[in-house]
Amino acid sequence: MTTATAIDIEKIRAQFPILHQKVNGKPLIYFDNAATNQKPKQVIDALVNYYQGYNANIHRGIHTLAEKATKAFEETRHSMQKFINAKHVEEIIFTRGVTESINLVASSYGRTFLKEGDEVIVSGLEHHSNIVPWQIVCNEKKATLKAIPITKVGEIDLDAYKKLLTNRAKIVAINHASNSLGTINPIKEVIQLAHEVGAVVLIDGAQAAAHLEIDVQNLDCDFYCISSHKMYGPTGAGILYGKKSILEKMPPYMGGGEMIKEVTFTKTIYNDLPYKFEAGTPNIADVIALNEAVCFINTLGKEQIAEYESELLSYTVEKLSSIPSVKLIGTAKEKVAVQSFVIEGIHHFDIGQMLDARGIAVRTGHHCTQPLMDSFGIEGTVRASFSIYNTTAEIDELIDGIKRIVNFMKP
Repeated sequence: MTTATAIDIEKIRAQFPILHQKVNGKPLIYFDNAATNQKPKQVIDALVNYYQGYNANIHRGIHTLAEKATKAFEETRHSMQKFINAKHVEEIIFTRGVTESINLVASSYGRTFLKEGDEVIVSGLEHHSNIVPWQIVCNEKKATLKAIPITKVGEIDLDAYKKLLTNRAKIVAINHASNSLGTINPIKEVIQLAHEVGAVVLIDGAQAAAHLEIDVQNLDCDFYCISSHKMYGPTGAGILYGKKSILEKMPPYMGGGEMIKEVTFTKTIYNDLPYKFEAGTPNIADVIALNEAVCFINTLGKEQIAEYESELLSYTVEKLSSIPSVKLIGTAKEKVAVQSFVIEGIHHFDIGQMLDARGIAVRTGHHCTQPLMDSFGIEGTVRASFSIYNTTAEIDELIDGIKRIVNFMKP
């Protein structure tokens, strides 16, 4: 592998304490990175340092600890602005992650601007988090939810998408990369086509943030959602990016502290962006630690991360394809490092349990994409997903485990 010579994988692995343990008596091999990836020590240390050194509520206090915590919290906002090239720092809104970000937009923007007869378009590749919130608001507003069909290799059908784009289409919500198949969607083209009919576009960037370059100004998306825990940061934190001009027109998602300027029993004056959408005490520690995750990614470089992970994926596809009873699910040309597969005659749950006995963590099931599984006529898959700290030696162990399972389960 060419990139492996350019980066020191063992040095990278040494930064992740959780990797250096045994599971069921075997060295841990972690291939469930699409669900959540592991955290480098600098992220863990940032959490500990906050709680041990300057735990305080933010924005409201004038004492030293509060000011230090506020400064660290807002530094992450500026880091995330640069990370996705947002034009204004106030376009970065902290949420609990992609799910809350999508719900915020569906609730605030959707309830405000959707009308009876309007249409919301999603794709057949979407996570339930990018389907259910739109179903809820469509049901309330008597709008219609429509899905872009996908091809046999797991790509969206662009011709079918173009036909869906009528003057009734008001919102398009699509992922940057599929959590189940790894497919990278042509989101710039998707966005441009949607804008031509006057629709706004939300991008679910959960599977993209740690792997792909994101420039929201170049993409011209209206909303972009990111989860911290899928980019080496803590759980329970993330961002919603929104164009300032749109966010200013949206009502608050929740009421409470911080999102107000003035409250009386007859009227409330809402705060400026981004605080209008950040009611209550936020997840301070995890937002602060997210900054360290951004630093980790920036130090390695996304291009180098993506190249190495692509090599891991190619290696895996080659090895899996050599096993006759294995069928690959999702073979799009452009992918992040995710590969789903099934084995003829063996349930995916059984495969997952038998691999776990060998210390190999993979994900099994429908991956919160039941409509996608239905389109392939299957209940679920085994999904192996890779990160910068994985190795070809670990993949060899996975392949050996699969071969042993196939031989063991033969009638």
